[in-house]
Amino acid sequence: MADRDPDRGGRPTWRQRLIRIVDRWVRWADGKLPRGLRSLLGLLLVVAGLFGFLPILGFWMIPLGAALIALDIPPLRRRLLAWLDRHRPNPPR
Repeated sequence: MADRDPDRGGRPTWRQRLIRIVDRWVRWADGKLPRGLRSLLGLLLVVAGLFGFLPILGFWMIPLGAALIALDIPPLRRRLLAWLDRHRPNPPR
């Protein structure tokens, strides 16, 4: 996956930004939030994301909520963390 989109002047695409947001939240929640609270927060984010057409909420909440729920299910947790590791942008050299 390319780090930057040349058509956008080198800015990251919406997909890359979403992956970065999910990665940041998942890493934070994994270390700071207890198991049940992560699932509850994930469920709330998914439900709020369904109302993404409203000005304050957004559809980006759905994948973030699903990722937080996946942290509490061991087979999904392994897949999620492996996927995030594969899609983490390489640091500039």
